[in-house]
Amino acid sequence: MELLDNPVRAYAWGSRTVIAELLGQEVPSPHPQAELWFGAHPADPSRLVHEDGSHTSLLDALRDDPERLLGTDRSGHWDATLPFLLKVLAADEPLSLQAHPSIEQARTGFAHEDAAGIPRDAADRNYRDANHKPELICALTEFHALVGFRKLEATVRLLRELEVPELAGHAELLAAQPDQDGLRALFTTWITLPQSMLDTLVPALQDGCIRLAGSGGEFHAEARTVLELSERYPGDAGVLAALLLNRVTLAPGEALYLPAGNLHAYLSGAGIELMANSDNVLRGGLTPKHVDVPELLRVLDFAAGPPPVLTGEPDAGWIRYDTPAKEFLLRRLADGDDGAVVAVPDGGPRILLCTAGSACVRAPGTELKITRGGSLWLAAHETALSVQPLVEGTQLFLAGDGLG
Repeated sequence: MELLDNPVRAYAWGSRTVIAELLGQEVPSPHPQAELWFGAHPADPSRLVHEDGSHTSLLDALRDDPERLLGTDRSGHWDATLPFLLKVLAADEPLSLQAHPSIEQARTGFAHEDAAGIPRDAADRNYRDANHKPELICALTEFHALVGFRKLEATVRLLRELEVPELAGHAELLAAQPDQDGLRALFTTWITLPQSMLDTLVPALQDGCIRLAGSGGEFHAEARTVLELSERYPGDAGVLAALLLNRVTLAPGEALYLPAGNLHAYLSGAGIELMANSDNVLRGGLTPKHVDVPELLRVLDFAAGPPPVLTGEPDAGWIRYDTPAKEFLLRRLADGDDGAVVAVPDGGPRILLCTAGSACVRAPGTELKITRGGSLWLAAHETALSVQPLVEGTQLFLAGDGLG
């Protein structure tokens, strides 16, 4: 087991406090810090910190000795790559409205863009790799998000309660066809409106949201969110699309799984994000970045309903967050207050992250102390490990693959 040195990604929507505090750096940070990455993504891999103080890229280490670090079975299954990417995500402002492709869609799209000669780092490139990107977000703080399409009868009620004349016809069309085809038709209409119409419709929507936000009724939180988004992104079609999505608030320790095709936007909060090792994003608005509407429509899943909130299952001293994804599995230490020794599950490569307190990590013949913001690389051949919290309130997360 070796300590990791991990890259911080600076995006405009990031926090100036969360990651800086986690790493014991100056607060506030000079620039927004949005994500802290743990893994072997080619764009920004972690580095192994050796006993002599030297560093080795985890990506290079895996390329040099995949069978030892990943395990013979995992190395073959995952094509000698680390299948997951772990992040601390810290959002002070909303992220873009986005969805991720399935594995088949990613392979097709990647090959098509390669054949078209689009550089892989081009701003208008959709597919930077041939992998899908299912993901899990587990809240560290209260976490707010728009996730998946709301039940259509509820959306019809919302559109009617807004009392925006310009939206009345759209509400009745959806009421007349309350199914995936009706939802697709409405979303497609809104996302392709000419800017001249958006410049009229979004201000009218703002007026309706002002009335509804002050009502204290069923949709007051949704109305406030749309108001906030319209102020940040005036005239953006994504503001209209936000009307169709579930607004979710996670308490610390609660999680959401986002499969392929799920339209979502993280609004604010800090969380642990674990995903397949991919950077494929199809954006739908709330961003100045590239938006490819036809490609977005190709990958979107228009099934409607509330997203299941995961609270995790007990697992021998850990809380385990099960998902259909085989690339990753997240565990959280169940109780960091009692100082009990807890076994670290064996099986494939793992990354252990401490987000609060400190712990002693023991392997046969050796041990390491991990403190807040610290992380460890646990290779497949390192088995019979255990952790022991050293102070009350210790919080640990363990990322691995989902092969069992």
